[in-house]
Amino acid sequence: MVFSLRVISVMNVAAQALVKDEYSKVGLLGTAFTMEQDFYRGRLSRDFGLEVVIPNKEDRELVNDVIFQELCLGQVLSQSREEYARIAADMAAQGAQAIILGCTEIGMLLDQKDAPVPLYDTTVIHAAQAVSYALKG
Repeated sequence: MVFSLRVISVMNVAAQALVKDEYSKVGLLGTAFTMEQDFYRGRLSRDFGLEVVIPNKEDRELVNDVIFQELCLGQVLSQSREEYARIAADMAAQGAQAIILGCTEIGMLLDQKDAPVPLYDTTVIHAAQAVSYALKG
């Protein structure tokens, strides 16, 4: 028996949403690996023409540590929310028109009221695309 399986890329659907909304320069928050390696940033840049802003090294370490030492353990701390909000504001000051929440747990911490530019939660975008695909049959 042969099965056909459609894979919906979280990076692609996030990038498509940003392009549809006419953004060209975006911030990226996620694990250190996600922010620093080319697999995510490169795809956004090469395949979708998006310029990607990431936090400075110290802030990338903070973002990564909060993900693994707090959010993955179900802890949502107001001090971490304040730091993430500051980092989002810094990326906006660098020209980011929107910010990708590129890790499933970040949406537990950062809300639209915490950022000066639109937040694109990849978990929400990915789930919505999967539901849309499923309903189309």
